[in-house]
Amino acid sequence: MNTVSPEDVQSLIQLFDGSDWGELHLQSTDFELHLSKDGAARRGFGGGAAQPTPAEAKPAAIVPTVSAPPVAATASAPADIPEGMAVVRAPNLGTFYKSPKPGTPPYVEIGQHVEADTEICLIEVMKLFTPVTAGVAGIVRQALVNDAELVEFEQPLFVIEASSK
Repeated sequence: MNTVSPEDVQSLIQLFDGSDWGELHLQSTDFELHLSKDGAARRGFGGGAAQPTPAEAKPAAIVPTVSAPPVAATASAPADIPEGMAVVRAPNLGTFYKSPKPGTPPYVEIGQHVEADTEICLIEVMKLFTPVTAGVAGIVRQALVNDAELVEFEQPLFVIEASSK
């Protein structure tokens, strides 16, 4: 991970505040951040100013700790998904983008046929863009999120009618 700017941290805090997560822990080789909504500090995170902590060389990870069952993630799912339909869910918390750049056509349209490896949107957090693929071949039947909307981990994004190949 490149250096983390104060703007990156502020953006992450805003995303965290807008989520229903109780706790968030972000760690990379030269940066560690712990956020908690209930004010309880976990062992190892208390006392004094935050200092970068050395860690094993591994990719950055965002690990949500949810204190209650993930009801909110399924609450925005369509009530009853008919058989043969697949729901594409957000791989992480972030901002949903339906186009690769502002002003360009969206990755997919309702009614469009997609393959399992077709990129259908982007999720951005702290200037890191994660492409989301359909995961199943079929026809896009519903888009459940608006462009530039904050999405949560596992939030439903699209409903795809799976092809019967």
